[in-house]
Amino acid sequence: MNETTALDVRSVSKTYWERGKPGVRAVDDVSFSVAPNEVVGLLGPNGAGKTTIIKCILGIMRPDSGEISVFGQDVQAHYPRVLEKMSAVLEGSRNLYWRLTVWENILFFSGLNGISPRENREYFEYLIQLFSLQDKRDVQVRKLSQGMKQKTSVICALARRTPLIFLDEPTLGLDVETSLELRHVLRQLAQEENRTIVVSSHDMDVIQDICQRVVILSSGRVIVNDQVNHLMQLFGTRAYRIVLDAPLPPGLEEALTPHFTGVVITPHDTDVELKVDLAERDDIYLLMDILRNTGAIINEISHEEVDLERVFLEIVRRERNGYVSGYSL
Repeated sequence: MNETTALDVRSVSKTYWERGKPGVRAVDDVSFSVAPNEVVGLLGPNGAGKTTIIKCILGIMRPDSGEISVFGQDVQAHYPRVLEKMSAVLEGSRNLYWRLTVWENILFFSGLNGISPRENREYFEYLIQLFSLQDKRDVQVRKLSQGMKQKTSVICALARRTPLIFLDEPTLGLDVETSLELRHVLRQLAQEENRTIVVSSHDMDVIQDICQRVVILSSGRVIVNDQVNHLMQLFGTRAYRIVLDAPLPPGLEEALTPHFTGVVITPHDTDVELKVDLAERDDIYLLMDILRNTGAIINEISHEEVDLERVFLEIVRRERNGYVSGYSL
């Protein structure tokens, strides 16, 4: 096992079995690593295997095959002592004691790791202030809103002072304002605390806002492992906005859609706006040929700004068509 990494996942697979039914392969030969102080996102649709791989890392369930190490320690061989290095907020789990107050939950969960309340009181107070829960400090968790409960769960994970933290769908079920606030705080903490954070989500905005690198899962397999900025730059060069003379040339949309994704045509009084994604750089020549053959007259052409959602959809589309390549797995 590699002692220079915070987390090492090697060839991990997990199948769920139900009597009388074929097994469901939730995780299929997954491998990736996370460096100390890195913030990495696990991105994928529901059912992609994100929560399963996190539960295997935490020792909640045992993988069918493969190895997992945390700071050089094999999780299975050193369980449960290895849990002193990890804390987590798991989606779909009750991460708090609802009849305890916010402050009591912090003291309880930090105490599980032997964290002294007296020596860390200032840090605990800082977390409560950072998450804007000062006036809820002595309120029982069961009386809090969903957003406040989620904030308290994250505080309790941070209060354990573990070097590795897992946040599984941290903004799920939150309103837009609370989600934006939580993402801002997590981004600030990631910069200030120099801890290793793994964020699992199907929300592209969360990953794009918080993470440096993203591991994209589809059907239990890793299909991309790359820096977020690199993915944005790579796919940003392939998204185009083109302004054509009005009216819309007949047959243009029918000619484009068999060859390109993301085709959006918006006619206006004086022009026609065309947005299109190109899978390969050479596709620009095919695009120009189609425009010329349909009689389109180009007034303007420019690269489009892209977000991680468009990148993700294009990667999944290419993976399903069998030609995602060029990424470090």
